[in-house]
Amino acid sequence: MNMAETPQRGAQPPQARADRNRYADLLRVWAISMVVIGHWLVTDITYRNGQLSGLDALEYVSWGRWVTLYFQVMPVFFLVGGYVNARSWAAHHHEGEGWTEWVRERAMRLLWPTAAYVAVVILGVAAASPAGASAAELAQAGWLIALQLWFLPVYLLLIALTPALLAAHRRWGLAVPAVMAVAAAAVDAAVIGGHLPVLGYLNYLLVWGSMHQWGFAWQDGTLTRARWRPWALAAGGAALLAALIAWGPFPVDMIGAVERIGNTTPPSVALLAFAAAQTGLVLAAEPVVSRWLARPRRWQVVRRLNGTVMTVYLWHMVPAVLLAVALYPTGVMPQPAVGSALWWETRPIWLGALALILVPVVLGVMRAERPMLRLPAGIGSPGRWSGPILLAGTAAAMYGLARLAISGFAPGGILPALVLAVFGCGVTGTLLSGRPKAGVRPQPGG
Repeated sequence: MNMAETPQRGAQPPQARADRNRYADLLRVWAISMVVIGHWLVTDITYRNGQLSGLDALEYVSWGRWVTLYFQVMPVFFLVGGYVNARSWAAHHHEGEGWTEWVRERAMRLLWPTAAYVAVVILGVAAASPAGASAAELAQAGWLIALQLWFLPVYLLLIALTPALLAAHRRWGLAVPAVMAVAAAAVDAAVIGGHLPVLGYLNYLLVWGSMHQWGFAWQDGTLTRARWRPWALAAGGAALLAALIAWGPFPVDMIGAVERIGNTTPPSVALLAFAAAQTGLVLAAEPVVSRWLARPRRWQVVRRLNGTVMTVYLWHMVPAVLLAVALYPTGVMPQPAVGSALWWETRPIWLGALALILVPVVLGVMRAERPMLRLPAGIGSPGRWSGPILLAGTAAAMYGLARLAISGFAPGGILPALVLAVFGCGVTGTLLSGRPKAGVRPQPGG
Protein backbone atom coordinates (compact mmCIF):
# COMPACT_ATOMS: atom_id res chain seq x y z
CA MET A 1 0.00 0.00 0.00
CA ASN A 2 1.20 3.50 -0.86
CA MET A 3 2.39 5.47 2.17
CA ALA A 4 -0.06 8.24 1.24
CA GLU A 5 -2.89 5.74 1.46
CA THR A 6 -2.02 4.63 4.99
CA PRO A 7 -4.37 6.12 7.61
CA GLN A 8 -2.68 8.85 9.59
CA ARG A 9 -1.86 7.78 13.12
CA GLY A 10 -3.85 9.79 15.57
CA ALA A 11 -5.94 11.47 12.87
CA GLN A 12 -9.19 12.93 14.15
CA PRO A 13 -12.51 12.16 12.46
CA PRO A 14 -13.33 14.86 9.95
CA GLN A 15 -15.97 17.46 10.56
CA ALA A 16 -19.23 17.21 8.73
CA ARG A 17 -18.73 18.15 5.12
CA ALA A 18 -21.66 20.55 5.31
CA ASP A 19 -19.67 22.67 7.77
CA ARG A 20 -18.16 24.98 5.16
CA ASN A 21 -15.75 27.77 5.92
CA ARG A 22 -17.66 30.75 4.58
CA TYR A 23 -14.60 32.95 4.78
CA ALA A 24 -12.66 30.60 2.49
CA ASP A 25 -15.46 30.85 -0.08
CA LEU A 26 -15.45 34.63 0.18
CA LEU A 27 -11.69 34.69 -0.37
CA ARG A 28 -12.15 32.69 -3.56
CA VAL A 29 -14.73 35.15 -4.85
CA TRP A 30 -12.59 38.15 -3.93
CA ALA A 31 -9.49 36.64 -5.50
CA ILE A 32 -11.18 35.80 -8.81
CA SER A 33 -12.59 39.33 -8.95
CA MET A 34 -9.10 40.78 -8.58
CA VAL A 35 -7.69 38.38 -11.19
CA VAL A 36 -10.34 39.36 -13.73
CA ILE A 37 -10.00 43.12 -13.19
CA GLY A 38 -6.22 42.88 -13.16
CA HIS A 39 -6.05 40.95 -16.44
CA TRP A 40 -8.54 43.30 -18.08
CA LEU A 41 -6.53 46.35 -17.02
CA VAL A 42 -3.02 45.07 -17.68
CA THR A 43 -3.70 43.50 -21.09
CA ASP A 44 -4.41 46.31 -23.52
CA ILE A 45 -5.65 45.03 -26.88
CA THR A 46 -4.87 47.32 -29.82
CA TYR A 47 -5.80 47.55 -33.50
CA ARG A 48 -3.13 49.07 -35.73
CA ASN A 49 -2.61 48.86 -39.48
CA GLY A 50 -5.35 46.31 -39.88
CA GLN A 51 -3.93 43.99 -37.20
CA LEU A 52 -5.10 43.19 -33.68
CA SER A 53 -2.30 43.02 -31.16
CA GLY A 54 -1.73 43.53 -27.46
CA LEU A 55 0.33 45.64 -25.08
CA ASP A 56 1.32 45.24 -21.45
CA ALA A 57 -0.04 48.36 -19.78
CA LEU A 58 2.60 48.08 -17.04
CA GLU A 59 5.26 49.02 -19.57
CA TYR A 60 3.54 52.39 -20.05
CA VAL A 61 2.30 53.13 -16.52
CA SER A 62 5.43 53.08 -14.39
CA TRP A 63 3.71 53.41 -11.03
CA GLY A 64 1.38 50.57 -12.03
CA ARG A 65 4.00 48.06 -10.90
CA TRP A 66 3.29 49.09 -7.31
CA VAL A 67 -0.42 48.45 -7.89
CA THR A 68 0.41 44.81 -8.61
CA LEU A 69 0.91 44.45 -4.86
CA TYR A 70 -2.86 44.81 -4.65
CA PHE A 71 -3.88 42.77 -7.69
CA GLN A 72 -1.59 39.77 -7.15
CA VAL A 73 -4.01 37.48 -5.35
CA MET A 74 -2.96 34.04 -6.60
CA PRO A 75 -1.42 33.29 -3.18
CA VAL A 76 -4.98 33.42 -1.82
CA PHE A 77 -6.05 30.71 -4.28
CA PHE A 78 -3.26 28.42 -3.10
CA LEU A 79 -3.93 29.21 0.56
CA VAL A 80 -7.62 28.33 0.17
CA GLY A 81 -6.65 25.34 -1.96
CA GLY A 82 -4.49 23.96 0.82
CA TYR A 83 -7.29 24.48 3.34
CA VAL A 84 -9.88 22.75 1.16
CA ASN A 85 -7.61 19.91 0.07
CA ALA A 86 -6.65 19.15 3.67
CA ARG A 87 -10.29 18.92 4.69
CA SER A 88 -11.26 16.89 1.65
CA TRP A 89 -8.44 14.35 1.93
CA ALA A 90 -9.00 13.93 5.67
CA ALA A 91 -12.72 13.33 5.18
CA HIS A 92 -12.37 10.93 2.24
CA HIS A 93 -9.43 9.07 3.75
CA HIS A 94 -11.32 8.65 7.02
CA GLU A 95 -14.03 6.88 5.00
CA GLY A 96 -11.50 4.50 3.49
CA GLU A 97 -10.81 6.22 0.19
CA GLY A 98 -7.26 5.89 -1.14
CA TRP A 99 -4.88 8.22 -2.94
CA THR A 100 -5.83 7.09 -6.44
CA GLU A 101 -9.56 7.57 -5.96
CA TRP A 102 -9.23 10.94 -4.26
CA VAL A 103 -6.71 12.44 -6.68
CA ARG A 104 -8.66 11.21 -9.70
CA GLU A 105 -11.89 12.74 -8.43
CA ARG A 106 -10.25 16.07 -7.59
CA ALA A 107 -8.36 16.15 -10.89
CA MET A 108 -11.43 15.43 -12.99
CA ARG A 109 -13.33 18.22 -11.25
CA LEU A 110 -10.79 20.55 -12.85
CA LEU A 111 -10.20 18.70 -16.12
CA TRP A 112 -13.82 18.30 -17.25
CA PRO A 113 -14.59 22.06 -17.47
CA THR A 114 -11.07 22.76 -18.72
CA ALA A 115 -11.44 20.22 -21.51
CA ALA A 116 -14.72 21.85 -22.50
CA TYR A 117 -13.00 25.25 -22.62
CA VAL A 118 -10.14 23.88 -24.71
CA ALA A 119 -12.58 22.25 -27.14
CA VAL A 120 -14.50 25.49 -27.65
CA VAL A 121 -11.30 27.47 -28.20
CA ILE A 122 -10.10 24.91 -30.76
CA LEU A 123 -13.33 25.36 -32.71
CA GLY A 124 -12.97 29.14 -32.47
CA VAL A 125 -9.40 29.14 -33.77
CA ALA A 126 -10.31 26.72 -36.54
CA ALA A 127 -13.16 28.99 -37.63
CA ALA A 128 -11.21 32.26 -37.32
CA SER A 129 -8.62 31.47 -39.97
CA PRO A 130 -11.10 30.91 -42.83
CA ALA A 131 -12.92 34.03 -41.63
CA GLY A 132 -9.87 36.15 -42.45
CA ALA A 133 -7.90 36.33 -39.20
CA SER A 134 -4.15 36.57 -39.82
CA ALA A 135 -1.59 34.27 -38.26
CA ALA A 136 -0.35 37.09 -36.01
CA GLU A 137 -3.86 37.86 -34.80
CA LEU A 138 -4.58 34.20 -34.11
CA ALA A 139 -1.33 33.84 -32.21
CA GLN A 140 -2.04 36.91 -30.07
CA ALA A 141 -5.66 36.00 -29.36
CA GLY A 142 -4.71 32.39 -28.71
CA TRP A 143 -2.15 33.49 -26.15
CA LEU A 144 -4.53 35.90 -24.43
CA ILE A 145 -7.17 33.23 -23.83
CA ALA A 146 -4.60 30.68 -22.64
CA LEU A 147 -2.52 32.75 -20.20
CA GLN A 148 -4.68 31.81 -17.18
CA LEU A 149 -4.12 28.07 -17.73
CA TRP A 150 -0.72 28.17 -15.96
CA PHE A 151 -2.49 27.78 -12.61
CA LEU A 152 -3.98 24.38 -13.40
CA PRO A 153 -0.84 22.23 -13.85
CA VAL A 154 0.68 23.65 -10.65
CA TYR A 155 -2.53 23.04 -8.72
CA LEU A 156 -2.93 19.53 -10.14
CA LEU A 157 0.60 18.73 -8.96
CA LEU A 158 -0.23 19.95 -5.46
CA ILE A 159 -3.42 17.88 -5.43
CA ALA A 160 -1.39 14.78 -6.27
CA LEU A 161 1.08 15.58 -3.49
CA THR A 162 -1.52 16.61 -0.88
CA PRO A 163 -1.63 13.31 1.06
CA ALA A 164 2.16 13.22 1.42
CA LEU A 165 2.48 16.94 2.11
CA LEU A 166 -0.33 16.84 4.67
CA ALA A 167 1.38 13.91 6.39
CA ALA A 168 4.57 15.98 6.51
CA HIS A 169 2.63 18.91 7.97
CA ARG A 170 1.12 16.73 10.69
CA ARG A 171 4.59 15.58 11.66
CA TRP A 172 6.69 18.74 11.29
CA GLY A 173 4.15 21.57 11.11
CA LEU A 174 5.37 24.97 9.94
CA ALA A 175 8.91 23.63 9.57
CA VAL A 176 7.80 22.21 6.20
CA PRO A 177 7.00 25.55 4.48
CA ALA A 178 10.01 27.08 6.24
CA VAL A 179 12.32 24.52 4.65
CA MET A 180 10.56 25.01 1.32
CA ALA A 181 11.14 28.78 1.59
CA VAL A 182 14.86 28.29 2.26
CA ALA A 183 15.04 25.91 -0.71
CA ALA A 184 13.25 28.49 -2.88
CA ALA A 185 15.82 31.11 -1.89
CA ALA A 186 18.59 28.68 -2.80
CA VAL A 187 16.98 28.09 -6.18
CA ASP A 188 16.85 31.86 -6.79
CA ALA A 189 20.51 32.12 -5.88
CA ALA A 190 21.36 29.36 -8.36
CA VAL A 191 19.24 30.95 -11.09
CA ILE A 192 20.51 34.51 -10.59
CA GLY A 193 24.05 33.98 -9.38
CA GLY A 194 24.79 30.63 -10.96
CA HIS A 195 23.03 31.30 -14.27
CA LEU A 196 21.09 28.03 -14.04
CA PRO A 197 17.62 29.10 -15.23
CA VAL A 198 16.32 25.56 -15.58
CA LEU A 199 16.41 25.18 -11.79
CA GLY A 200 13.85 27.97 -11.56
CA TYR A 201 11.09 25.52 -12.42
CA LEU A 202 11.54 23.96 -8.98
CA ASN A 203 10.10 27.14 -7.48
CA TYR A 204 6.71 26.44 -9.03
CA LEU A 205 6.48 23.69 -6.44
CA LEU A 206 8.48 25.30 -3.63
CA VAL A 207 6.91 28.77 -3.72
CA TRP A 208 3.31 27.94 -4.55
CA GLY A 209 3.61 24.77 -2.47
CA SER A 210 4.61 26.81 0.59
CA MET A 211 1.37 28.78 0.30
CA HIS A 212 -0.54 25.51 -0.06
CA GLN A 213 1.12 24.30 3.17
CA TRP A 214 -0.04 27.46 4.92
CA GLY A 215 -3.55 26.37 3.99
CA PHE A 216 -2.97 23.16 5.96
CA ALA A 217 -1.82 25.24 8.92
CA TRP A 218 -4.91 27.41 8.61
CA GLN A 219 -7.19 24.38 8.45
CA ASP A 220 -5.91 22.77 11.65
CA GLY A 221 -5.46 26.04 13.53
CA THR A 222 -1.65 26.03 13.61
CA LEU A 223 -1.54 29.51 12.07
CA THR A 224 -4.61 30.98 13.71
CA ARG A 225 -4.92 29.41 17.17
CA ALA A 226 -2.69 32.13 18.58
CA ARG A 227 -3.95 35.50 17.38
CA TRP A 228 -0.42 36.91 17.07
CA ARG A 229 0.75 34.38 14.50
CA PRO A 230 -1.02 35.84 11.43
CA TRP A 231 0.31 39.27 12.37
CA ALA A 232 3.81 37.87 12.82
CA LEU A 233 3.61 36.19 9.41
CA ALA A 234 2.42 39.45 7.84
CA ALA A 235 5.12 41.54 9.53
CA GLY A 236 7.89 39.08 8.71
CA GLY A 237 6.78 38.77 5.08
CA ALA A 238 6.51 42.53 4.65
CA ALA A 239 9.95 43.16 6.16
CA LEU A 240 11.57 40.50 3.98
CA LEU A 241 9.80 41.79 0.87
CA ALA A 242 10.94 45.35 1.54
CA ALA A 243 14.54 44.16 1.96
CA LEU A 244 14.46 42.02 -1.20
CA ILE A 245 13.10 44.92 -3.26
CA ALA A 246 15.31 47.64 -1.73
CA TRP A 247 18.62 45.76 -1.55
CA GLY A 248 18.02 42.62 -3.56
CA PRO A 249 17.70 41.97 -7.28
CA PHE A 250 13.92 41.59 -7.34
CA PRO A 251 11.48 44.11 -8.89
CA VAL A 252 8.35 45.34 -7.15
CA ASP A 253 6.21 44.00 -10.01
CA MET A 254 4.38 40.95 -8.66
CA ILE A 255 2.63 39.86 -11.85
CA GLY A 256 4.74 40.87 -14.83
CA ALA A 257 7.33 38.88 -16.75
CA VAL A 258 9.16 41.72 -18.50
CA GLU A 259 12.06 42.10 -16.07
CA ARG A 260 15.38 40.33 -16.54
CA ILE A 261 14.76 38.99 -13.04
CA GLY A 262 11.04 38.52 -12.43
CA ASN A 263 8.84 37.34 -9.60
CA THR A 264 6.35 35.06 -11.32
CA THR A 265 7.95 33.13 -14.18
CA PRO A 266 9.33 31.35 -12.29
CA PRO A 267 8.01 32.46 -8.89
CA SER A 268 10.66 33.99 -6.66
CA VAL A 269 11.35 34.17 -2.95
CA ALA A 270 10.21 37.82 -3.17
CA LEU A 271 6.78 36.61 -4.31
CA LEU A 272 6.80 34.20 -1.38
CA ALA A 273 7.59 37.05 1.02
CA PHE A 274 4.73 39.04 -0.49
CA ALA A 275 2.45 36.01 -0.11
CA ALA A 276 3.42 35.68 3.55
CA ALA A 277 2.43 39.30 4.20
CA GLN A 278 -0.82 38.87 2.29
CA THR A 279 -1.66 35.57 3.99
CA GLY A 280 -1.02 36.99 7.43
CA LEU A 281 -3.37 39.92 6.81
CA VAL A 282 -6.01 37.67 5.28
CA LEU A 283 -5.98 35.28 8.25
CA ALA A 284 -5.92 38.13 10.76
CA ALA A 285 -9.12 39.49 9.20
CA GLU A 286 -10.98 36.17 9.39
CA PRO A 287 -12.78 36.66 12.76
CA VAL A 288 -14.19 40.06 11.80
CA VAL A 289 -15.23 39.10 8.27
CA SER A 290 -16.68 35.76 9.43
CA ARG A 291 -19.01 37.63 11.77
CA TRP A 292 -20.10 39.78 8.82
CA LEU A 293 -20.75 36.62 6.79
CA ALA A 294 -22.96 35.17 9.51
CA ARG A 295 -25.93 36.99 8.00
CA PRO A 296 -27.80 34.40 5.86
CA ARG A 297 -28.46 36.75 2.94
CA ARG A 298 -24.80 37.75 2.66
CA TRP A 299 -23.74 34.12 2.78
CA GLN A 300 -26.22 33.20 0.05
CA VAL A 301 -24.68 35.80 -2.26
CA VAL A 302 -21.16 34.54 -1.57
CA ARG A 303 -22.25 30.91 -1.99
CA ARG A 304 -23.78 31.57 -5.39
CA LEU A 305 -20.81 33.59 -6.61
CA ASN A 306 -18.44 30.92 -5.34
CA GLY A 307 -20.14 28.43 -7.64
CA THR A 308 -19.05 30.49 -10.66
CA VAL A 309 -15.36 30.85 -9.79
CA MET A 310 -13.96 28.11 -12.05
CA THR A 311 -16.05 29.21 -15.01
CA VAL A 312 -15.13 32.86 -14.57
CA TYR A 313 -11.46 31.97 -14.24
CA LEU A 314 -11.40 29.96 -17.46
CA TRP A 315 -13.52 32.26 -19.62
CA HIS A 316 -12.80 35.80 -18.41
CA MET A 317 -10.41 36.75 -21.25
CA VAL A 318 -12.85 35.69 -23.97
CA PRO A 319 -14.95 38.89 -23.65
CA ALA A 320 -11.79 40.99 -24.15
CA VAL A 321 -11.07 39.28 -27.48
CA LEU A 322 -14.72 39.41 -28.58
CA LEU A 323 -15.09 43.10 -27.74
CA ALA A 324 -11.83 44.05 -29.44
CA VAL A 325 -12.74 42.14 -32.60
CA ALA A 326 -16.21 43.71 -32.68
CA LEU A 327 -15.40 47.33 -31.80
CA TYR A 328 -11.81 48.21 -32.63
CA PRO A 329 -11.73 47.58 -36.40
CA THR A 330 -14.97 49.56 -36.81
CA GLY A 331 -13.64 52.52 -34.81
CA VAL A 332 -16.56 52.41 -32.36
CA MET A 333 -14.19 52.11 -29.40
CA PRO A 334 -11.43 54.74 -29.17
CA GLN A 335 -7.83 53.63 -28.72
CA PRO A 336 -6.00 56.33 -26.79
CA ALA A 337 -2.35 55.91 -25.84
CA VAL A 338 -1.91 53.57 -22.90
CA GLY A 339 -1.59 55.55 -19.68
CA SER A 340 -2.95 58.79 -21.16
CA ALA A 341 -5.75 60.74 -19.50
CA LEU A 342 -8.24 59.55 -22.12
CA TRP A 343 -7.10 55.96 -21.64
CA TRP A 344 -7.89 56.19 -17.95
CA GLU A 345 -11.22 57.85 -18.67
CA THR A 346 -12.25 54.98 -20.93
CA ARG A 347 -11.19 52.23 -18.51
CA PRO A 348 -14.52 52.21 -16.59
CA ILE A 349 -16.35 51.90 -19.92
CA TRP A 350 -14.01 49.11 -21.03
CA LEU A 351 -14.40 47.20 -17.75
CA GLY A 352 -18.17 47.69 -17.71
CA ALA A 353 -18.53 46.46 -21.28
CA LEU A 354 -16.42 43.39 -20.53
CA ALA A 355 -18.48 42.63 -17.43
CA LEU A 356 -21.70 42.90 -19.44
CA ILE A 357 -20.35 40.32 -21.88
CA LEU A 358 -18.85 38.06 -19.22
CA VAL A 359 -22.12 37.62 -17.30
CA PRO A 360 -24.09 35.97 -20.14
CA VAL A 361 -20.98 34.01 -21.20
CA VAL A 362 -20.62 32.56 -17.70
CA LEU A 363 -24.34 31.84 -17.35
CA GLY A 364 -24.43 30.17 -20.75
CA VAL A 365 -21.34 28.09 -20.08
CA MET A 366 -22.61 26.99 -16.68
CA ARG A 367 -25.89 25.95 -18.22
CA ALA A 368 -24.06 24.00 -20.92
CA GLU A 369 -21.84 22.41 -18.27
CA ARG A 370 -24.77 20.97 -16.33
CA PRO A 371 -24.46 17.61 -18.10
CA MET A 372 -20.93 17.43 -16.64
CA LEU A 373 -22.56 16.86 -13.27
CA ARG A 374 -23.50 13.43 -14.60
CA LEU A 375 -20.12 12.65 -16.14
CA PRO A 376 -18.07 10.03 -14.31
CA ALA A 377 -14.98 10.85 -12.27
CA GLY A 378 -13.42 7.70 -13.69
CA ILE A 379 -14.16 4.55 -15.63
CA GLY A 380 -12.58 1.13 -15.84
CA SER A 381 -11.80 -1.54 -13.31
CA PRO A 382 -9.61 -0.43 -10.41
CA GLY A 383 -6.46 -2.46 -10.11
CA ARG A 384 -2.73 -2.42 -9.60
CA TRP A 385 -2.27 -0.24 -12.69
CA SER A 386 -4.75 2.43 -11.61
CA GLY A 387 -2.12 4.51 -9.80
CA PRO A 388 0.46 4.48 -12.62
CA ILE A 389 -2.21 5.24 -15.22
CA LEU A 390 -3.47 8.14 -13.11
CA LEU A 391 0.06 9.51 -12.70
CA ALA A 392 0.72 9.27 -16.43
CA GLY A 393 -2.63 10.85 -17.27
CA THR A 394 -2.32 13.80 -14.90
CA ALA A 395 1.31 14.35 -15.95
CA ALA A 396 0.28 14.51 -19.61
CA ALA A 397 -2.60 16.86 -18.82
CA MET A 398 -0.27 19.11 -16.80
CA TYR A 399 2.27 19.19 -19.61
CA GLY A 400 -0.38 20.07 -22.19
CA LEU A 401 -1.82 22.86 -20.07
CA ALA A 402 1.63 24.26 -19.29
CA ARG A 403 2.55 24.36 -22.97
CA LEU A 404 -0.74 26.07 -23.84
CA ALA A 405 -0.17 28.67 -21.11
CA ILE A 406 3.29 29.41 -22.49
CA SER A 407 2.65 29.38 -26.24
CA GLY A 408 -1.10 29.85 -26.52
CA PHE A 409 -3.67 28.06 -28.64
CA ALA A 410 -2.28 29.21 -31.99
CA PRO A 411 1.50 29.73 -31.97
CA GLY A 412 2.41 30.94 -35.42
CA GLY A 413 -1.29 31.05 -36.26
CA ILE A 414 -1.62 27.25 -36.18
CA LEU A 415 -3.28 24.99 -33.64
CA PRO A 416 -0.60 23.07 -31.67
CA ALA A 417 -1.87 19.62 -32.60
CA LEU A 418 0.73 17.66 -30.64
CA VAL A 419 0.22 19.67 -27.44
CA LEU A 420 -3.55 19.36 -27.71
CA ALA A 421 -3.22 15.62 -28.34
CA VAL A 422 -1.05 15.23 -25.24
CA PHE A 423 -3.61 17.12 -23.17
CA GLY A 424 -6.44 15.01 -24.58
CA CYS A 425 -4.54 11.81 -23.82
CA GLY A 426 -3.91 13.10 -20.33
CA VAL A 427 -7.59 13.72 -19.64
CA THR A 428 -8.45 10.32 -21.11
CA GLY A 429 -5.78 8.56 -19.08
CA THR A 430 -6.92 10.22 -15.87
CA LEU A 431 -10.50 9.20 -16.61
CA LEU A 432 -9.52 5.60 -17.43
CA SER A 433 -7.56 5.11 -14.22
CA GLY A 434 -10.46 3.46 -12.44
CA ARG A 435 -14.06 3.70 -11.42
CA PRO A 436 -14.98 5.86 -8.40
CA LYS A 437 -17.03 4.64 -5.50
CA ALA A 438 -20.78 4.85 -5.86
CA GLY A 439 -22.11 8.37 -5.46
CA VAL A 440 -18.80 10.13 -6.17
CA ARG A 441 -19.21 12.49 -9.09
CA PRO A 442 -17.10 15.41 -10.28
CA GLN A 443 -18.47 18.91 -9.90
CA PRO A 444 -17.23 21.63 -12.26
CA GLY A 445 -15.47 24.32 -10.35
CA GLY A 446 -13.24 22.07 -8.22
